[in-house]
Amino acid sequence: MSQSTMSHNKFVVRKVAVLGAGVMGAQIAAHLANANVEAILFDLPAKEGNPNGIVLRAIENLKKQNPSPVGVRSRAEAIKPANYDQHLHLLKDCDLVIEAIAERMDWKLGLYEKVAPHLGEKTIFATNTSGLSINKLAEGCPASMRPRFCGIHFFNPPRYMHLVEIIPCVTSDAEMLDQLEGFLVTTLGKGVVRAKDTPNFVANRIGVFSMLAAIHNAAKFGIRFDVVDDLTGPRLGRPKSATFRTADVVGLDTFAHVVKTMQDTLPNDPWHAELFKSPEWLTKLIEAGALGAKTKVGIYKKEGKTKLVLDPAAGNYVEANKKGDDAVKELMKIKDPAKRFAKLRESKNAEAQFLWACFRDVWHYIAYHLSDIADNARDVDLAIRWGFGWSEGPFETWQAAGWQQIAEWVKEDIAAGKGIVNAELPAWVFDGRTGVHAPEGSYSASGNKLVGRSQLDIYKRQLFPARLVGEAAPVYGETVFENDGVRAWTTGDELLVVSFKSKAHSIGPAVLEGVNKAIDLAEAQYKGLVMWHTEEPWSVGADLSSMLPAFMQQDWASIESMIKSFQDTSMRIRYSQIPVVAATQGYAFGGGCEFLMHCDRVVSHLETYIGLVEVGVGLLPGGGGCKEFALRAAQEQKGDLFAALKDYYMAIATAKVGTSAMEGQEIGYLRKSDLVVFNQYELLHVAKQQALAMAESGYRPPLRVTGFAVAGRTGRASIRGQLTNMKEGGFISEHDYFISDLIAEVMTGGDVEAGTLVDEQWLLEIERRNFLTLLKNPKTQERIAYMLQYNKPLRN
Repeated sequence: MSQSTMSHNKFVVRKVAVLGAGVMGAQIAAHLANANVEAILFDLPAKEGNPNGIVLRAIENLKKQNPSPVGVRSRAEAIKPANYDQHLHLLKDCDLVIEAIAERMDWKLGLYEKVAPHLGEKTIFATNTSGLSINKLAEGCPASMRPRFCGIHFFNPPRYMHLVEIIPCVTSDAEMLDQLEGFLVTTLGKGVVRAKDTPNFVANRIGVFSMLAAIHNAAKFGIRFDVVDDLTGPRLGRPKSATFRTADVVGLDTFAHVVKTMQDTLPNDPWHAELFKSPEWLTKLIEAGALGAKTKVGIYKKEGKTKLVLDPAAGNYVEANKKGDDAVKELMKIKDPAKRFAKLRESKNAEAQFLWACFRDVWHYIAYHLSDIADNARDVDLAIRWGFGWSEGPFETWQAAGWQQIAEWVKEDIAAGKGIVNAELPAWVFDGRTGVHAPEGSYSASGNKLVGRSQLDIYKRQLFPARLVGEAAPVYGETVFENDGVRAWTTGDELLVVSFKSKAHSIGPAVLEGVNKAIDLAEAQYKGLVMWHTEEPWSVGADLSSMLPAFMQQDWASIESMIKSFQDTSMRIRYSQIPVVAATQGYAFGGGCEFLMHCDRVVSHLETYIGLVEVGVGLLPGGGGCKEFALRAAQEQKGDLFAALKDYYMAIATAKVGTSAMEGQEIGYLRKSDLVVFNQYELLHVAKQQALAMAESGYRPPLRVTGFAVAGRTGRASIRGQLTNMKEGGFISEHDYFISDLIAEVMTGGDVEAGTLVDEQWLLEIERRNFLTLLKNPKTQERIAYMLQYNKPLRN
């Protein structure tokens, strides 16, 4: 092979050290462990007892946190504890070292000096800082380290936040940065934005500005904090924590620290004097030790069951019960963004003026600073979406609302002295453009050109990456057929993809019909079938509302035929002549989970929350879920069928949900052979590769199971004994007992001797019969009605 055709050596990360076992360091180590990366967590040696005491405490703490930083608890135990006195020699075998100690330049540089002699010659050294200058830190590194040094900024909590900013310094080696990006994207599942070395980088600079602008405008228009949170959360496509609760969650001291960084390092920013300072009420809270969620008191606090919120004018807490004005909420519901912003801007209502001002001030800021903060507008929008959880980035919102009109309004407001400062918008805003995102790329103000997406190989795996307003709309292949429930399509690779179209991908008659037709087509013309949806959730389960008409008329025969159709579809997925692979993310509940249990393989995003949750509405799994767990217990038993069955039974009876794909495997909803993928944008690629590999290796469906052993009457009697104790102890209600007993009847095979051999249809018939028994029960009907009305379970 000639030198020119040989590729570069593959970059493989076998081992990573994290320096600093604080909140961020420990959670970064946890996420590395999630991804099967050997992680060593360092901190100072403890003053007494075990020298690794500080790190061991941090690892213990990971197991208690909620939401959990680890996919399953056992992953925390995979982290290797170490301290700087005894274990620096371990660094030489690490491919990557991430420093995550406190945000103090002098401490960081002291540590670099200490560890530098111990690093391997190819080890990448990255600092996880949220705002310190990467170039300044690089200057403090030995010269040999500088090409392998850069900033890497994880967002908190690292398992859940998609964004990681990579910040190169002037000496960073370009190939090293590409390798690091590849590792972050595929192995850790992150969305990477390359940031410039400016204070707070991209997401925090703009996200924190947005929070400061909201605080400023709340004071200006006299809007209470709880009202601000009601207006600036999900109604704006932003997280439930909105503005002030976000500050509590992040920690008021952390928030103030980021603001202080802006104050200290951005003296020439036009907004400096007016905005980059902690309000007096914030300083007082911090001085009093009220730091937000971690101290249980901050902007919000609870007294008994009463939630209180700070009233900064009075300097005390008042009951947090105020919501935004209904008239303003109606304006926020206007679908057309151009009309929505016109109405907010012209309204005389203080809350509407507040909302308009918050948007205007952020637009003003991002336009003014685009050239010095980010390489292009795409990086700004994705950083805010992935790092702050907005459903749409600020440039996207501006473009969707009509670029020129918004620009004129912002300009008018600045001229009229309504903006926070009177800095002028840059000339490029008014060059006749209709936005900053186009099919060819996104606008770079520093280069005055459109910049396309990254061409790194890693992104070829993302068949449908995150799309921005103004970019070319994704074309999801060529439609093969479509009905009200599904669309089946192909991209010309001999596979058929089926995507559900129903609300929250619930499974009703049209979806069942569509899946069956897709299997027919795939068997006739394709190598395999992939079930994948363009967005989460995977499925909330059976569409109960589709049963309502039959239910109202007490037409039990047609309801039974619907349930049978569901069961038949599950069995069709299991025994079809082509491999069926599902790719999942988000919720996979009830009937959605049952479909997955019958697929040849499931490719799950780490954040797949999976469970058979039917007992929550007073039902039992009726699409083959009870049958499937009984079958698995029989196949896995090592001489004790009841022991194998017990955990599966409890999972259904308690509606246990796996809070990660790994936990889904541990409970048994997913098999050990199913795959966990960390980047949701790679799911479809991996699922297709799996289906093709099975087809290429001569796929045959599993043989039908003609007889497997069930636990029978004695198994059911044992379960009943435990249920009786629970009922008498007041842990479950009479109706819970009734439901749980019917589940036990299905899973133990009905009124037969222990060890009797039955087939799948035998159990499916009991499952269907018991499902109908429950559906006819008034208490279950109350539970269903309550869930449909309030979206939460009723215990009756």
